[in-house]
Amino acid sequence: MVQSSDNQLKAKIQDRTARIGVVGLGYVGLPFLVEKAKVGFKVTGFDRNPERAAQVAAGENYISDVRDEDLRDVVERGLVDATTDLDRLGEMDVIVICVPTPLDQNLSPDLSYVKGVTEDIARRLRPGQLVSLESTTYPGTTEEVMRPILEAGGLKAGEDFFLAHSPERVDPGNKRYTTKNTNKVVGGNDPVSLDVAVTFYKQAIEHIVPVSSAKAAELVKVYENTFRAVNIALANEIALLCDRMDLDVWEVLDAAFTKPFGIMPFYPGPGVGGHCIPLDPHYLEWKAREHNFQTHFIALAGEVNRKMPEFVVDKASRVLNMDRKPLNGSRVLLLGMAYKSDLDDYRESPAIHIYRLLQEAGADVSFHDTWTPEIREHGVEAQGVDLTDERLQNSDLVIITTQHSDVDYERVLRLAPRVLDTRNATKQLTPELKREKVVML
Repeated sequence: MVQSSDNQLKAKIQDRTARIGVVGLGYVGLPFLVEKAKVGFKVTGFDRNPERAAQVAAGENYISDVRDEDLRDVVERGLVDATTDLDRLGEMDVIVICVPTPLDQNLSPDLSYVKGVTEDIARRLRPGQLVSLESTTYPGTTEEVMRPILEAGGLKAGEDFFLAHSPERVDPGNKRYTTKNTNKVVGGNDPVSLDVAVTFYKQAIEHIVPVSSAKAAELVKVYENTFRAVNIALANEIALLCDRMDLDVWEVLDAAFTKPFGIMPFYPGPGVGGHCIPLDPHYLEWKAREHNFQTHFIALAGEVNRKMPEFVVDKASRVLNMDRKPLNGSRVLLLGMAYKSDLDDYRESPAIHIYRLLQEAGADVSFHDTWTPEIREHGVEAQGVDLTDERLQNSDLVIITTQHSDVDYERVLRLAPRVLDTRNATKQLTPELKREKVVML
């Protein structure tokens, strides 16, 4: 009896003979590639960047969430290779798309990477393949954008090939939750595609959460990050109010979070960064307008969070005024350019916007960050500086924009004349040491 194409593919997945292709070898793609190879699949990574593809092919790691020895091991065992040759997509049984989904300057979705990769796959699509999108996007992308492109050649989703969406849930730097042990949501274009996709993902991930459609899976992801964006915005707005009322927002929130029920900790900061929270809610906001629906919480949260870098610069000016110094011409040192603690990722980091705003105000601005010693984003190109005693002493103001564990904040307070702490990094230091020099967000 001849097996149907879905059963054939499921059999190859279950006995680990299916060839896996991962398109996009960044913070999502590379960890996923390694996890699939660790359970015995042969995996090919695809990336348009020749340098990145060559690094993976040589077993050279560049993602902090991947252990160096894990990548080397699967490469040495012949389970992983990487290439820029998209013609090899036709060899793959499963193709997982992990490409960027940025916003344009008007906060509208930019699906050019997704569309481009889908067109590349469509030119090489053959019966029996599974295509799964992991990139975060608005509800409807998989079915409304990808499926027509893939079906243009005559093959039909759910019959000839299989189409799914399974949103990434990567939290860079998280040592507890990894690709393997983070619950994985999977939605299919149709029931057959869902069955094939669930079979694929459960081979290397501990718990799979099937949902009714690809559109539902897409909404799951943007809701998760919208939830965080809205609650961070609320904490930021409370910080703005506390500034007006001359209250310590950190004291207020820490006390509030002692309540054992009905509340969840979210803290303010200089803004939001990374590949999710500053971007994903606007995908949902954009899609909602298509349905004549206004997402008021999302729009307001984005407005509050985007204003925080300006607030930090305004407060920096006020702190300098305490010493009768103008912002224009003052030496300002930023501590931290990564978007979160102990991470080498500065995508959409609020510190970059603060750096640029300080420059535009005429400040002599520099930064120190051993995790991200060089910055090239949003018109800012800068090299970090060493955190020497002399630099701390000669700064008019030090702004803590990212809290890193390798910074001795007690030393910073001893040597710097003034410190603006936007992350509560000095929380554990003695009040006597902080009282003379530290101004909180």
